[in-house]
This record gives sequence, C-alpha cells and structure tokens, in this order.
Amino acid sequence: MTENLEHRLRVASDAAWEAGKLTLRYFQTRISVDLKADRTPVTVADREAEELLHASLTREFPSDAFLGEERGERPGTSGFRWIIDPIDGTKSFIQGVPLYGVMVGLEDPAGEAVLGVVAIPGLGDLVAAARGEGCRWNGRTARVSTVATLVDACVAYTSLKTFEDSSREAAFERVRRRVRVVRGWGDCYGHLLVATGRAEVMLDPILADWDCAALLPILEEAGGRFTDWRGDRTVRGKTGISTNGKVTAELMSLLREP
Repeated sequence: MTENLEHRLRVASDAAWEAGKLTLRYFQTRISVDLKADRTPVTVADREAEELLHASLTREFPSDAFLGEERGERPGTSGFRWIIDPIDGTKSFIQGVPLYGVMVGLEDPAGEAVLGVVAIPGLGDLVAAARGEGCRWNGRTARVSTVATLVDACVAYTSLKTFEDSSREAAFERVRRRVRVVRGWGDCYGHLLVATGRAEVMLDPILADWDCAALLPILEEAGGRFTDWRGDRTVRGKTGISTNGKVTAELMSLLREP
C-alpha cells in the first residue's frame, strides 16, 4: 500500500502542477465567466484544468473512479476514487487574486481519504501528503504550529457571507473576539496556511466533497486536524475546519456555545 501511495502521490503532484500551469494561461486576462445551475461561476480554465487532471490520472490509473466538480462522477473497478477540484477559489481566480488552488484527493477502497495534493499556481506552491508519508510543502517537511491557545491564534476564513448563509454569524463572532488575528485568506489556501504553520485555524461553514478530500490527509500528515463543524473527522460533512490540533478543543467549545 505504501509503495502504491508513493507512486500515486508522484502522479497526482505532477498532474496538479501541470493543471496549475494551465490555469495561469488564463489568469489575470479578460476571461469570460459562466454561471452553473447553482449560480456559482465557472470558466474555461476550470474546465480545461479538470480535463488535464482527468486525462493524466486515468491514463496512469484507468480502473480508478473519478469525481470532479465540473465532469461529475465516473465509475471505476479498483476501489480507489480521485476527487478533483480544478480551481478551488474560482472567484479569486476571476478577480486576479492568486489565492486559488488545484486540488486532488484520493479515497482508498475503504472510503478513507488517504492522499491530498494542492497546487497554488499563482504563488508557485505545492503541498502534498499521503497516509504515512508525511506532508511536504515545496519539497520540505510541512508541520502545523505549536500555538496552544486561541488568544495567540491566527484564524482564516473565506467569506463572511458563508457564515450568514449557514446561520453561523454568532459562532464566528465569538471566535473573532477570542483570537489574536483574523484574516480572509480564503478557500483552500487558508487550510494550507494551517498545515504549514502560518495560521492555527481555518473556518469554512459551507464546502463540497471536492473541497475537502485533499485537505484531511494534508492536515493530518502535517500534525493537525481536519473535521466538519460537528468535530467529526470526515470529508463528507459539507463543512470544514482545519486546526493545528492544539486549539481544537477550545475552538469547538466556543463554536458550540448557544
């Protein structure tokens, strides 16, 4: 299994990097924007990046299943399933802000998220992890911070509107009042800040499966935690919280206050 994951991690890392390079062809250009049925934006860069990822992964692992934000589901026979978000942070991408990422996650035959890769092409960053293999940030070991209390913590989030839409404004306000600093370094980039020790908490009250699949192995292999807002270790909770692990109990207690 370890050798299998090492190979899969290399392939996924290369594919995410190449897909990221593809997105840069369109970045900070006058790209046209379409709206999907759920009113979220999509561009040709999203679609072409997912096509590249799909082609790269299925060429190497033709019997694996595949779930992509743009292409949807493709069944497989191996038991493994790739979960892809070709551009996480499409709104940032459209705005010309480089804090968007290409996300590649992998579930094993037991349904466990065992591999995650996130490329941040606008910054030249690549964070990659596989179960038992550790987490690497641009080739060097990535570890969460040692901050042990929220009063010393940096908290990231994506959009204030997501707290409003999920009726979690009061919970966010309690956190904001407790911590040292709060910044809107959003989407997958905020979670990577936690994994690389540059923030202690990332709060996302609304997420899809393809937003989460790569994050759990990355955070855990970096020594942190990824859960939903109930505190459950899952990539299917439709919400996400990344922490350095040391402030998790204090944070969850604060979020659960009436």
